[in-house]
Amino acid sequence: MDSQHVESWKELIYPALKSKQEELKMLGYEQATPEGVWQCLCVKIWKGKTEKRLHEIVQDIFHLKSSVYLSYLTIQSYENDDLAASIEALIGNSPQADK
Repeated sequence: MDSQHVESWKELIYPALKSKQEELKMLGYEQATPEGVWQCLCVKIWKGKTEKRLHEIVQDIFHLKSSVYLSYLTIQSYENDDLAASIEALIGNSPQADK
């Protein structure tokens, strides 16, 4: 098969994403979802390389290491915390606004 944009393969490779999610859950990552695995691959593995062959995508899914997934989750957590703090500061509900 020819290279295609990774998004065009997403529905077809859902079983592989689900399998990786189940593997991550067995390793203790209870919050793992197929969509989370997909986003991790987009951010940490593919990094903007949007054209891939089907076998390359499946290989990337099955070779995704739990340490890479943990790194992705950690970064996401920090970004979400920063966003929440920024929103609180804007609406005046942060502890610093009371001082």
